[in-house]
Amino acid sequence: MKNQLSFLVIIILSALLLSACGQKGIVNPLDYPVNDFSAVTEENQPFEKKELDGKIWVADFIFTNCADVCPPMTANMSKLQKMVADEKLENVEFVSFSVDPTVDTPEKLTTYAKNFGLDSKNWTFLTGYTQEFIETYAKETFKTLVKKPQEGNQVIHQTYFFLVGPDSKVKKVYDGYKEVPYDDMLKDIKALQ
Repeated sequence: MKNQLSFLVIIILSALLLSACGQKGIVNPLDYPVNDFSAVTEENQPFEKKELDGKIWVADFIFTNCADVCPPMTANMSKLQKMVADEKLENVEFVSFSVDPTVDTPEKLTTYAKNFGLDSKNWTFLTGYTQEFIETYAKETFKTLVKKPQEGNQVIHQTYFFLVGPDSKVKKVYDGYKEVPYDDMLKDIKALQ
């Protein structure tokens, strides 16, 4: 009887441990809260953060006159978008904030997006705010640098992709430029489904 009870306790503990291994969620999430914003899309439509509430989204910071890192970043995001579609993952959005809003009109962003042949159904390009706003917003919400120098037309910004959960918190940050961890990003997106 005592052996049977010990055996039963071991089975129950094993089952609990195994079920914990399959828990949903991201390991060690950053959980930076995403602040509200108001913007204009590439289709010249108003857009606010609340439209992303309850959704999983991947954000980056780009600009259309970028001479080096933005085109590869956008191509990499497009590849991720296709992978998400191939995996049939739902409720996933992609958001690109312009870091040069005085230059990046909705028309310019539309042309930029079309050059990459991406799917605009779940990818939004944003502008329509001030330079001061995007620099402060990037720093306070995403803990990333955006700075437009007084001379020249190249905005300084970092090359990260930011995964935001349905709870409107930044969960993870990934390299969006050279060594893009697609498999890790897909795994993390699935964990938030």
